[in-house]
Amino acid sequence: MKYIVLLGDGMADEPLSELQGKTPLEFAKTPNMDRLAQGGTIGLAATVPEGYPPGSDVANLSVFGYDPARYYSGRSPLEAASMGVELGPDDVSFRLNLVWLEAHYGKLYMGDFSAGHISTDDARQLVETLQQELGDDEFSFYPGVSYRHLLVWRNGRDQLTCVPPHDISAQSIEGHLPTGDGADRLLDLTNSAQMILNMHPVNHQRTERGEVPANSIWLWGQGRRPQIQTYQDLYGLSGAVISAVDLIKGIGICAGLDIVEVPGATGYLDTNYRGKAEYALESLKERDFVYVHVEAPDEAAHGGLLKEKIEAIEAFDREVVGTVFESLESLGDCRILVLPDHPTPVARKTHTSDPVPYILFDSRDDKGENDGSYSERAAAQGDALIAGAQLLPRLLEKD
Repeated sequence: MKYIVLLGDGMADEPLSELQGKTPLEFAKTPNMDRLAQGGTIGLAATVPEGYPPGSDVANLSVFGYDPARYYSGRSPLEAASMGVELGPDDVSFRLNLVWLEAHYGKLYMGDFSAGHISTDDARQLVETLQQELGDDEFSFYPGVSYRHLLVWRNGRDQLTCVPPHDISAQSIEGHLPTGDGADRLLDLTNSAQMILNMHPVNHQRTERGEVPANSIWLWGQGRRPQIQTYQDLYGLSGAVISAVDLIKGIGICAGLDIVEVPGATGYLDTNYRGKAEYALESLKERDFVYVHVEAPDEAAHGGLLKEKIEAIEAFDREVVGTVFESLESLGDCRILVLPDHPTPVARKTHTSDPVPYILFDSRDDKGENDGSYSERAAAQGDALIAGAQLLPRLLEKD
């Protein structure tokens, strides 16, 4: 038996008047997900437990089968695992976004939480300079991909409140800066970083090209080293993870799964959708399980880009789900779980905690006789609401 998770990050949404009361998922043309829904079961899953922030860290931990109440230690430590950064027991890891802060009438606003989706090459030069100028025995800067990077505070503090930058797009940063034990140290570090970034040749070149400068860092998602049981220990399974995002790779590494790199996988709208599906199918020749993550719908929604979100959902259906569906006969017996991790409503430009629609499909029991299609509305009429961490055991028939 082969087990497949196909996850379209942030696909779920809310009804929109410009779509005649439909959600983007309802409006989009998704014949392959509809076909899986007709041959399987659909329902809603609460991937974000009550009291937890609706981040991709919490939601994907749930989909991987790890109850956040037991396993969640913060987002950044999972990204650190993907980046090969070893954390000591007293170290605190922070996600470091390169952002563009825009000045208006004496206040600073979150102009772009991704600094215009800065290229990895530009970003690496900036972060390497921050390490040269500000790195020491206490703070270390590690370059990642595009706007996503890492700060490690050795013997640091984690009892802080830090706001994700994508939650305050186009808003004043006033009232959203870090608070709590050690916040003054982070604010001092941020101010020092701003002075360095504003003078950096890379940002001068970006401005000359008409691109927004990465003129500040933004620290959030802090936590300490996680303790997670592997799939081999829990289920006796071998498996792989396919994603362009360090967070998802980090969960996979902690779970003892292989990370499969796909050429052209960007974590953005231009990602190699079909390549992810093809590499997933190839990985299943030697493994039992694969987790395929596509970030594009979430990125479009954070930008408030409705047309692009619909296009990303349709590409996910056509190139990822469709490619897998066309290969069912060669795969043999398999079970497939299709879902988003959390909703990212275009109108809100950030995540919500609402339950997400899922499809659970078994090739051995595909009658294709169910009516309807795959959407939030259809899933609400399906199976009873379940906790997100129950999905994987159900996929593996171990619930």
